[in-house]
Amino acid sequence: MTSVCDLTSTELARAIARGELSSREAVEVHLARIADLDTRLAAFVTVDAEGARRAADICDAAPAPIGPLHGVPMGIKDLTDTGGITTTYGSALFRDHVPAEDDLVVARLRRAGAIILGKTNTPEFGFGAVCTNRLCGPTRNPFDPALTSGGSSGGSAVAVAAGMVPLAHGTDFGGSVRTPASFCDVASIRPTPGRIPSPRRPLGWDMLATHGFLARSVDDLELALSVCGGSDAHDPLSAGIVSDDRAIAGRPRIAVTPDFGVAPVARDVRARFASACDELARIADLVPSSPDCGGAIETFRTLRAAHIANNYGDLLRTRRAELTPTVIWNIEAGAKLSAEDYLNAERRRTAIYRSFRELFTRADFLVAPAALVLPWPNEISDVTAIDGAPLQTPIDYLAVTFIVSLVGFPVLTLPARRQVNELPFGIQIIAPPGCESRLFAFGRIIENELGFSHRRPPL
Repeated sequence: MTSVCDLTSTELARAIARGELSSREAVEVHLARIADLDTRLAAFVTVDAEGARRAADICDAAPAPIGPLHGVPMGIKDLTDTGGITTTYGSALFRDHVPAEDDLVVARLRRAGAIILGKTNTPEFGFGAVCTNRLCGPTRNPFDPALTSGGSSGGSAVAVAAGMVPLAHGTDFGGSVRTPASFCDVASIRPTPGRIPSPRRPLGWDMLATHGFLARSVDDLELALSVCGGSDAHDPLSAGIVSDDRAIAGRPRIAVTPDFGVAPVARDVRARFASACDELARIADLVPSSPDCGGAIETFRTLRAAHIANNYGDLLRTRRAELTPTVIWNIEAGAKLSAEDYLNAERRRTAIYRSFRELFTRADFLVAPAALVLPWPNEISDVTAIDGAPLQTPIDYLAVTFIVSLVGFPVLTLPARRQVNELPFGIQIIAPPGCESRLFAFGRIIENELGFSHRRPPL
């Protein structure tokens, strides 16, 4: 049972296709792992055991593999609709909500043969540094259950790290797949916005939020993206993506920055990042360099607040007493913004984007930490200071990830090598839009040659 739960999704799909085990066996083993660990870790809000068994039996009855993920169990973050499976968005307001149909990303996963075991935990509406809500949590870090798994895809990160599933879906606005990946020693991908379409998104040209994936290997991330990518007529961002599969000629050139020149990075993170860069220097030419990110923190604060107020303002007016304080703060932050505030932020965002583009004329990749801090106790709901220096807002601890969200460049996150007694820590590997294949190819080199890969938690 342990060996099956340690398989990656690519290894598991291969074993099922060869007849070495059935889809039903794979599902049962992973359900048993969830039953054994989830009372301690709280990675899942909902487990759909019977639905997963039915789907596995359909896979096993098929004359040939349904798709590349045939029979592979996975989890879906509970912000994303799953037809016939309760979807709460992490909120008690939706504790009994069962969507009639799947979100497009879930439909594409099912068509590829994936089997949905259940919904992974998230803070209410994805707002929160600790993965907890009034229904479930806190989702505990498998390397130290007293510590946070990160927000807001913490349930998915823990499910993957603990072997409950080999692959999990997440969403990322300001760092919500990358921070949990860093905290839980797994890999993640935040693709170019539009690479995975969101045809139901109310603001069609909004590129701050994307779907993403968490896994224990680069191959798994590439496989998941391959079955979920592709344009959709109802998502205007998805139509304009041009893939760039050109290989890097010779030794890669990497720009490295611990802070983008503006982010308040903890001393221990700076030390861990410096060690990771020493390792990277074995396989690439490193140049300390950063895009001009002046004003990026203020820009993201403004745009994020405006989007949240627009999306959830009605809930604040009608259901305030039922919302968590974190959600209330997030909505209120955008209530007094003017059109001029918003457009000035978009103006600065454009300048930052162009600075990123200019940097990539001189470098193949840009590497930065995947989190400004290491995991902290679950009892502390927000990061209010770093190394004793107070932060202006509760979201500033995400600056090193939300700066990348601001410009919409794809990001691969990998666990950095660490000593046995060290907490997990990850790095972001950033490429120009459309260059996911290039990211995956380089990520495999880092994974295989430098050992930047997942280690099992001491469960």
